[in-house]
Amino acid sequence: MPEQKEFYFPSSTGKNQIYVRMWIPDADTDIKATVQLSHGIAEGIDRYDDFAQFLARNGYVVIGNDHLGHAKSVQDPKDKGFFAEENGWAYVVADLKGIYNQVKELFPDLPHVLLGHSMGSFLARTYIIKYPNDFDACIISGTGNQAKIVVGTGYAVAQSLVNRLGPRGDGTTINNLSMGGYNKGFGPKNGPSAWLTRDQDVVTAYDANPDYGYVACCSVYRDMLGGIKLVTDKKNIAKVNKNMPILIFSGDQDPVGEKGKGPKKAYKAYKKAGVKDVTLTLYPGGRHEMLNEINKEQVYDDILKWIQAKVG
Repeated sequence: MPEQKEFYFPSSTGKNQIYVRMWIPDADTDIKATVQLSHGIAEGIDRYDDFAQFLARNGYVVIGNDHLGHAKSVQDPKDKGFFAEENGWAYVVADLKGIYNQVKELFPDLPHVLLGHSMGSFLARTYIIKYPNDFDACIISGTGNQAKIVVGTGYAVAQSLVNRLGPRGDGTTINNLSMGGYNKGFGPKNGPSAWLTRDQDVVTAYDANPDYGYVACCSVYRDMLGGIKLVTDKKNIAKVNKNMPILIFSGDQDPVGEKGKGPKKAYKAYKKAGVKDVTLTLYPGGRHEMLNEINKEQVYDDILKWIQAKVG
């Protein structure tokens, strides 16, 4: 069994403590690379345990954290679903950078891979724009590439809510506008989060857990929409390291990616920007969380083979 370690480190906010979890291969296993995980909105890194253990059994050190306002990084209940009054997105990206720096110091001679899912995919896409030379490869899961006018309108609504309600104000209005239609066609008999995966056990557990699926503060939606605006801007995409391999994968029924349209747009944007090695995989029938889908073993294996091919 892979060894697991847990620790906290100071957030870039200077106020919060960030929970971090590591999965380390057995002592007799040759370590090939590190994989850093960035999770989605209203969840936590514990949901990636099965996948992380799979990678660790195959020789990869895996490290992930609970983002600001999420799961075990919440020390005060009022901080649940909250980043910061201002610049929340930048703080979360800076926390990812802080973790990377620690991993780099621990394993200076290994390749390093970044994997971001959903909101975490937008954080990962922001990271490789801001720090293009850190990671040796990037994996983008369950992402989207919404039209500029849609993102701009959503951002304006979220900002108006922040102005009216304050940064910790209720995000229900913008949540309903941006994510309210995701379950259409998948539920409601299968639960409000049936859009995540065809695995009903995963959906039921997610919907029953108070640490998952809640509505974040309105400022988080503002920050996330600002992040999406940043990562879909052509001038910013041009800053990505052209020699870094990128894997984009999603289910072709994922509403976040508009049933494949978003991942295809992201793929084309990276290719147009001159990134030399971009791979796109859309899984037929898959929904938002391919790491939790009924064919997750195939997905795990595909990711492993891709990492092995790109960084060893």
